[in-house]
Amino acid sequence: MSQFTRRSLLAGAAAMPLFGILTRRADAAEFDYKLATGQDPTHPVNIRAQEALDRIREASGGRLDIKLFPANQLGSDTDLLSQVRNGSVEFFNLSTSILSTFVPVAALPNTGFAFKDYDAVWKAMDGGVGTYVREQIAKTPIQTVSKVWDNGFRHITSSTREIRTPEDLKGFKIRVPPSPMLTSVFKALDAGAAPLNFNELYSALQTKIFEGQENPLAITATTRLYEVQKSCSLTGHVWDGYWILGNKRALQRLPEDLRALVTKELDRSADDQRADIVKLSSALRTELSGKGITFIDVDRERFRDALGKTSFYKDWKAKYGDAAWDQLEAVSGKLA
Repeated sequence: MSQFTRRSLLAGAAAMPLFGILTRRADAAEFDYKLATGQDPTHPVNIRAQEALDRIREASGGRLDIKLFPANQLGSDTDLLSQVRNGSVEFFNLSTSILSTFVPVAALPNTGFAFKDYDAVWKAMDGGVGTYVREQIAKTPIQTVSKVWDNGFRHITSSTREIRTPEDLKGFKIRVPPSPMLTSVFKALDAGAAPLNFNELYSALQTKIFEGQENPLAITATTRLYEVQKSCSLTGHVWDGYWILGNKRALQRLPEDLRALVTKELDRSADDQRADIVKLSSALRTELSGKGITFIDVDRERFRDALGKTSFYKDWKAKYGDAAWDQLEAVSGKLA
């Protein structure tokens, strides 16, 4: 990892030795479980998760030992989703956008321009929207085991034109992940949006196959996309979160006091991680500016209004249904 990456990621979180994440303890435990994540070991998700797992081990007197496996050590996100469903991995941290490939309504909070700020995000996710999504996830072999963690707001970067208004997106060649929600946001705004695997993104931007991409600032920084982009428009067009998912059978094997302990400590770390991401995003704006990225503060309401003039919100309301949409609009205001 580059010096820039490590420094940036640790800016918003309490550092811990890498061996604290990766080593296995020899102490015998009544329950020996695994928590898999896709993030780098120094990402706040893993730092705060390890703190929670340490507290769980201590508070349970060593009865429950949950070992952390970061950076897709146990498989890709798709593989891990299958593993937590069948119980070979007991816990898994997954973004809401990717979880939607299994539970479609998980992408409800990813609706374009639904949340103006973090106050709105947490009102929704710790309230009606989060409750509704959790209930739908619980209809499957998995369930959520804590409040939602933060992945961040997504912003647009470009190597060509500066994106200041919705009109600037017309014909703009932008890479999006294979997410129906994100694809539809940009297609509705007449951008030339197309999906591409993330591991191909840097070279595609370098060779101008795509003019731009969209991601939280931490991703733009840690994958050095600033080297092949010139500007970043702070559109915050979609917010994304992480759910910690548990296999139901594995959870049912735990006594009630241990299940309650897992939720208590992961909730505590979720609050810490949320604060980390806010600090990290602020620090990254400064650092990325130093790397040559020009930041553009846009009128987000203008983008939301442009999206509202298309069929975007009506189409997604029809897909999610009135019950889900009512929960979203209770926080976002009228969308469709």
